[in-house]
Amino acid sequence: MNLSSAERIDRLRLIRSANIGPVTYVQLLRRFGSAAAALDAIPHLAARAGGKAPRLASLEDVRREIDDVVRAGARHLFLGEPDYPRLLAEIDTAPPVLTVRGDAALANRSCVAIVGARNASAAACRLARELATGLAREGVVVVSGLARGIDTNAHVGSLDGGTVGVIASGIDIAYPPENAALQEDVAQRGFLIAEQPPGREPLARHFPYRNRIIAGMSVGTVVVEAAPKSGSLITARLANEAGREVMAVPGSPLDPRAQGCNQLIRDGATLIQNAADVMETIRPIAGHVAQRAFDYNAEPVGGDASDAERAEITSLLSPVPVAVDEIVRQADCPPALVQLILLELELAGRLERHAGGRVSLC
Repeated sequence: MNLSSAERIDRLRLIRSANIGPVTYVQLLRRFGSAAAALDAIPHLAARAGGKAPRLASLEDVRREIDDVVRAGARHLFLGEPDYPRLLAEIDTAPPVLTVRGDAALANRSCVAIVGARNASAAACRLARELATGLAREGVVVVSGLARGIDTNAHVGSLDGGTVGVIASGIDIAYPPENAALQEDVAQRGFLIAEQPPGREPLARHFPYRNRIIAGMSVGTVVVEAAPKSGSLITARLANEAGREVMAVPGSPLDPRAQGCNQLIRDGATLIQNAADVMETIRPIAGHVAQRAFDYNAEPVGGDASDAERAEITSLLSPVPVAVDEIVRQADCPPALVQLILLELELAGRLERHAGGRVSLC
């Protein structure tokens, strides 16, 4: 799919508008066929759910962002375009637009994520570097998050063979600052990805979003060292939810940094000791998982919902997250209308979406 410059501007306006996330973005485009039509319809949809129209990004906003991206030597990559990472497009929360630098073809080769502790031990850092080098020799692209510790060594070990860095900030900001030179190397010799717009500093809430990209574009995720409740375990959980392989390097029970990995193995993750183990794990799936490019065709959608149907769906919601599939099962109306009503509630600022296809009232 090749987008016109006008459609690219409209799609950027759409995703940068308030109350619109990846799921809502896709539903709007599928219902209305173009970003311009979706932008026109948003105030009406929000009003039907009893809310005010969300703030829409202006032309000036997106043109300023486009100029900033160009100045950073980067470009926008939209969901559905040929270079968009095909495996990433498969997940429900695929980012509608990425800001990228470097060789996009790397993201559509077999990719494996290597993640782990920022305060990793020297032995774990060496292992991460050797794993990355070994995978690169096998033609596998290594994906990581350019953080301290394990991430840094994963990128260093795979720079010559193919590496993808996913950052939680804008494309023009290096974080942590000491990795500025490494981030530039990744952009020059590999592929650098940011979901946040240029100039955006990394905040704590941005890192789980970054982690879903790392997991989503990889056939498998290797956790080298991770404490319980760490961000690396979030990446492993997201990989598992996406149907990808989860692998972990075992460690001493006496080292808190190994507890997360040991727990993953106990819960069913594949035990990994070297690159050969990783290749053995991913070989059965790496050749065919990324075959299907994202098929961005409009879905047939039913008519508008009635007030009675809207009230019924709203009554099934609460502040406790519930799966959309469960709402569809309990509702006395077609699934397409359930999705439409949820869309209206989200645009009105009354609905929040959660991981795993769950929703709740704000």
